[in-house]
Amino acid sequence: MSLFKIGFLLMRSIAVIASSVTTIVSTFLPLILYYTLPKSLLFSIFGLLLLGAVIIHGVLTHLLNDYADNKSGTDLYSPAILSGGSRIIQTGLVKSEALWLFGKCLIISLVIITVGLIIVGFLKLAFLLAIGLWGAISYSLPPLRFSYRPLTGEWLSTFPSILVLGLAGPWLALDSIPEWAWQNAIINGLFCISWVMVHHIPDRDADKQALPTKQTTVVWSIESFGTNFCRLPALFYFALTALCAFWLGVDRFWAMIGLIILVGTSILLIMTMNIEDHHKVSSHEKILLLLAMINGVWLGIFI
Repeated sequence: MSLFKIGFLLMRSIAVIASSVTTIVSTFLPLILYYTLPKSLLFSIFGLLLLGAVIIHGVLTHLLNDYADNKSGTDLYSPAILSGGSRIIQTGLVKSEALWLFGKCLIISLVIITVGLIIVGFLKLAFLLAIGLWGAISYSLPPLRFSYRPLTGEWLSTFPSILVLGLAGPWLALDSIPEWAWQNAIINGLFCISWVMVHHIPDRDADKQALPTKQTTVVWSIESFGTNFCRLPALFYFALTALCAFWLGVDRFWAMIGLIILVGTSILLIMTMNIEDHHKVSSHEKILLLLAMINGVWLGIFI
């Protein structure tokens, strides 16, 4: 298999589109539709952010996650439908050691680029790159390994990365961040970690068998309240997302209506899914990914 195909499998494009690309688009659409900015500037910034999202969120984050989860053993026990990593290690396409070597080289390269940006005075780009690196490294690698601890993976790694990526476009193009950009970025970030909680449900037994135990917020909920409460983290985060409708208010009436409908549909899907059928859970997750993309575009249109 070619390196391109291996890279495509590793990147898990649907997840990247539903999270990183969606949050970029959500805060770029208003710049295109409602601001008189040079198109060349906007497309340059968009292309730069898209490239960064692919390299850091698509490649590095998933590469480190594949390596860490293979080493702990959780990917070996995963039902491996949508969850369970890219499977490039398990299927023998890439050796774990080779993947880790590439990961270290990529981290070093990105750190050098970050330092170079600081030296030449591109502080905003350096900050954005540093936050992306922080999210990828802290999520999977020891000693932090936040994905193996309840609440920390989503709040200290995933959410900051998505939030900053969403704010990046207006920050670079306008030199300030309007309220609508904060709203869109926060809502998209919350929507993202909400469907990630559903993503962890099929892996709950595999995560328990990992060494060290991958105690995601889903696993913590099960251990604390019982198996049926594996839905609780996703429902909680979608409830937080729904509360943002009050922030949108009448000033962004149609954005508010769309958010309520999309979050309501998401909550209904989670409440009705059969948690014992991994294929059903993954089917519902695919719908949630689609709803996340619709939500991002909807918020971008109605500011």
